[in-house]
Amino acid sequence: MSAAPAVPVAAASGVDLLLWVAVPYICLAVFVVGHVWRYRQDQFGWTSRTSQLLEHRWLRWGSPLFHLGTFAVIGGHVVGLAIPASWTEAVGVDEDAYHTAAVALGSVAGAAMLVGLGMLCARRLLAPRIRTTTSRSDKLLFPLLAATVLLGIAATVVHNVAGGGYDYRSTVSVWFRALFALRPQPEAIAGAPLLFQLHAITACLLFAAWPFTRLVHVWSAPIGYLRRPYLVYRRRTPATTPR
Repeated sequence: MSAAPAVPVAAASGVDLLLWVAVPYICLAVFVVGHVWRYRQDQFGWTSRTSQLLEHRWLRWGSPLFHLGTFAVIGGHVVGLAIPASWTEAVGVDEDAYHTAAVALGSVAGAAMLVGLGMLCARRLLAPRIRTTTSRSDKLLFPLLAATVLLGIAATVVHNVAGGGYDYRSTVSVWFRALFALRPQPEAIAGAPLLFQLHAITACLLFAAWPFTRLVHVWSAPIGYLRRPYLVYRRRTPATTPR
């Protein structure tokens, strides 16, 4: 894999500071404050707004594909962005093996996510009853989510499948970790290919829109159902306790 050349810190321009420092921090602040506001002001709207009763044939396949693909993509992003390359090499995974696995598994996960999202979007556009229940937040969420997914897949295909390979862990990952370390390095991503930059920008905008859309239901996932018995028996009348 060819690593991107290091860009000196002094090369960061005003535009780079705006795009790769100001915009991410603003989106992160909106993400945090927006969730607090949404929880305090709109707890009854804290839901996925399911429309399964209106149409279930498309949802039956589209929803599992999208959600399973999303979980896999998020896991891949956590490993690729948050974990330095030196850590994976320390456990015996060299750069070539990592990128081969990342491209192969990421392509499968991205394809599942894309197909599922396409089915959900088609369902929302083609089913009249679903189309009438589409809110303004949905009209913002679905195009933004689709753009983020398509740009991520395009970056992988163009640079790591059809192209000679691009080591984003030496540029984009460095920029990502530096943001949370409060030592921003806009120069790390300023020299990255355009598709990776656009993918990063749309992802930041997606996080800013998150609190105001149906994505908030992620934080209310019914994890307890995983360990709940299949059948729950309840008494018709309360049990009497002996004196």
